[in-house]
Amino acid sequence: MNNLNILIVDDELLARKRLRTLLGDCTEPTATVGGEAKNAAEALALLEQVQFDAVLLDIHMPGGDGLALARRLKDLPHQPAIVFITAHAEHAVEAFELTAMDYLTKPVRLERLQNSLQKIEHYRQSIHRLEPNLPIEILVVQERGVTERIPLNEVLYLKAELKYISVRTALKTHILEGSLSELEARYPAHFLRVHRNALVAARAIRALEKHFDPDEGDGWAVRLSGIDDLLMVSRRQLAAVKEVISK
Repeated sequence: MNNLNILIVDDELLARKRLRTLLGDCTEPTATVGGEAKNAAEALALLEQVQFDAVLLDIHMPGGDGLALARRLKDLPHQPAIVFITAHAEHAVEAFELTAMDYLTKPVRLERLQNSLQKIEHYRQSIHRLEPNLPIEILVVQERGVTERIPLNEVLYLKAELKYISVRTALKTHILEGSLSELEARYPAHFLRVHRNALVAARAIRALEKHFDPDEGDGWAVRLSGIDDLLMVSRRQLAAVKEVISK
């Protein structure tokens, strides 16, 4: 059975105790509380020493709120999944813009917490399946005034959309300016062209299946690990995709 290593960050002792108790009751996956912190400074100190799979993070804390801490977690070599836990719901949109895995309101129910752990485990397993033996390379995207570094081994596909490129990871879609052909030439070891408008991470291809597209009619599409999206495969690229799947 899979077990997740969890860091609890909340300034209230009783809240931390309740979360610890609830985590002890979770199954499929189970969870171990690997650390507790009552503020952002303590949390960062622990995160620099221990690799946690997820952080259960309160938003309102003295000395730096959870949203500010979540932004700093993006700089960690091993970024844990984030589940915000708060008595207030008004920060939900901002939380998900920070790629939070989930957003729970107090008092936390066991069923909702278990569901959050399942999301984390699903994401963790998809990333483990996709990790290549390649140096870590990144794409830099700028959205809403925020500059973010996206590791290439998290990118599942790149798709040309009018004047921009959609960068799809297991968690969300980012927007990138540039040319699909330039990205194909720059990262040939990472991506396979499946269509004139799409590159996919070859390691992420899970299945090739027949598919009807309203614009292109009957054809083939690839299904990727970790997401439900289907991407059309052009006849010209069909042989290359079949070769990758057969390996």
